[in-house]
Amino acid sequence: MNRRSFFHVTTSAVVACALPRAQTRSTPSRPRPSPSQLAWQRDEFALFLHFGVNTFTDREWGDGREDPSIFSPSALDARQWARAARNAGARALILTAKHHDGFCLWPTRTTGNSVAASPWRAGQGDVVREFVEACRAEGLKAGLYLSPWDRNNPVYGDSPKYNDLYCDQLSELLTRYGPITEVWFDGANGEGPNGKRQIYDWPRFFGLVRKLQPNAVMFSDAGPDVRWCGNEKGTAGDPNWSTVNPDAVPFPGADGPSIIDALQHGDRDGTVWRPAEVDVSIRPGWFYHPAEDERVRTVDNLEALYFSSVGRNGKLLLNVPPTRDGLLHPTDVARLAQFRARLNSVFQRDLARGARRTSSVITPGRAELELDLGRRVTVAVARLEEDITRGQSVARYTLYGATDGEWRVLSHGSTIGYAKLDLFEPATVRRVRLAVEDAAVVPQVIGIKLY
Repeated sequence: MNRRSFFHVTTSAVVACALPRAQTRSTPSRPRPSPSQLAWQRDEFALFLHFGVNTFTDREWGDGREDPSIFSPSALDARQWARAARNAGARALILTAKHHDGFCLWPTRTTGNSVAASPWRAGQGDVVREFVEACRAEGLKAGLYLSPWDRNNPVYGDSPKYNDLYCDQLSELLTRYGPITEVWFDGANGEGPNGKRQIYDWPRFFGLVRKLQPNAVMFSDAGPDVRWCGNEKGTAGDPNWSTVNPDAVPFPGADGPSIIDALQHGDRDGTVWRPAEVDVSIRPGWFYHPAEDERVRTVDNLEALYFSSVGRNGKLLLNVPPTRDGLLHPTDVARLAQFRARLNSVFQRDLARGARRTSSVITPGRAELELDLGRRVTVAVARLEEDITRGQSVARYTLYGATDGEWRVLSHGSTIGYAKLDLFEPATVRRVRLAVEDAAVVPQVIGIKLY
């Protein structure tokens, strides 16, 4: 059967590769992102804010016995958080509305362990409200993390009662503050103050979010919309499929020898779309600790995190914890701004823009795309992109470059997905060729940007 090549012209070197119509109809469909998942991935970069009683006890995990009166930030300014995030190029923020210690950053009716029992704002404050309003004022999306583990609440471990209470807390957060774009769960589970272990009703929790905030994406080990990448080092898997087998990680906190592998790499033959979120902290800890003021990540390290998260088909969620004053530390704010300046410098000019492009399908699993840049340029970074509105297909590729002579390898890799960033030794080229050597289905649209 004959195959054909054709041109797909855009301003950013995006080229379409397709089979003839008769074959395209028989191509098996691949999972695709929902509009909310697509918007989530296109944001690329968000900030996480761990803040609560641990900030004042200098601990990472509270034990639930903290006196709410210790929560007393002297100069809390959520607009400062949001401005720093916006200046860093983040498009969303996620706040720890409640961590494992059970202290709630909003005045909840479900427990006395909240800001209402603290001296902050004379007991009339609401960190969640100030956070959400600051996000909206700065044009950012707001997300919330509600820890399922509660080391303070006496009904934790009485599974039906605590599940009711937890749903009441979710309902408060998802009905009082307007649109929430991401609801962040983990599977943390331990003994409560009554010595009992809790069985979470995850289907009920997920269903409640769908009902109250239908446009929000839900993060956890098991999704259902976004999965954990399997580590807190800032490194997505390679390969990294956005498709997964939902049975591989059946619920948040599930344990087993294959869990981390499934989280890291996804599944080429997976039946649902569940991309990876890469969470990592700008400091060694997740909450603010004065002793870590000189241990903030460098700009070089933050750039490397971007390449190993967004550059591996993930989304970067960078934790930047507020201080006891209720402000982001000046060092952290400066480092975020420097990080954005570095990315702007690296990706300032796409050298492939306006290139003449040709593409061809060789077999159902192989295709080639060639760009003629029209001039010699020196390149050191390639950004490859699939049109994920059509799904993800590329499993192995090689990128070549040439001037007027023979082709030489610039980079090679496995999956592409939303974005794959390849960093290589600077090379002078006039032409580049992307050879897709293996694909789950015929690659439909692939973009190449060069820097």
